[in-house]
Amino acid sequence: MPALYLSHGAPPLVDSDLWVTQLRTWAAGLPRPTAILVVSAHWESAPLTIGSTTTGTPLVYDFGGFPRRFYEVTYASPGAPDLARRVAMLMPDGEPVVQQPHRGLDHGAYVPLTVMYPDADVPVLQISLPSLDPQRLLLLGERLRPLRDEGVLIVGSGFTTHGLPFLRDPRPEAPAPGWSAEFDHWTGEQLARGDVDALLDFRNRAPGMPYAHPTTEHFAPLFVTLGASRDPAQPPEQVIDGFWMGLAKRSIQVA
Repeated sequence: MPALYLSHGAPPLVDSDLWVTQLRTWAAGLPRPTAILVVSAHWESAPLTIGSTTTGTPLVYDFGGFPRRFYEVTYASPGAPDLARRVAMLMPDGEPVVQQPHRGLDHGAYVPLTVMYPDADVPVLQISLPSLDPQRLLLLGERLRPLRDEGVLIVGSGFTTHGLPFLRDPRPEAPAPGWSAEFDHWTGEQLARGDVDALLDFRNRAPGMPYAHPTTEHFAPLFVTLGASRDPAQPPEQVIDGFWMGLAKRSIQVA
């Protein structure tokens, strides 16, 4: 299986015909996974924490101010207890792994999956972001890499720019602010060059900071995905680009 980094957006992104078509087409071209492992921007917890492995655990509606229909979405994917055990086994001795069995999928996980696998028939496991340090997350991705050979689709779910406090135009078709466009262009260039060192130092090197990421949890899952690559310096396929509400949707697939 490949590994992916998705710009998942807010729940209303499912109302974007373009994004839904792009994501659905992308998923249709992937081999069918045996299970899906998601690391979402919306769950930071240290040490590494494993979420529910039980089918039907309620979703986490970790957002506010949207129409009621977004709080009525369900996604009863099968639990993945075997995958949870494998994840724990891949962590080094002496590094604790915590179980949080009642923690369901948050919108960073289930929103894209409702588009990619709408039948909810693939087992899904979510684990936490144990750190926001890019180097540590790259190492986490390396540890998870063997799961790809077992048919597991590893998904880092964030957003390439996420400067919500600095948006002034709430329309989905709003033009990208300068800081968003500049950061996205820079990120695309570094990915195309396979310059992982530059990406690791994005806080200091990327234009548009800190407006593009006043907090960095939405860029952090990218490093798990890059770490899961067989060669992080190999330029990934940049499958989706463009903007929604001025935020960059750039999403990639690594070999």
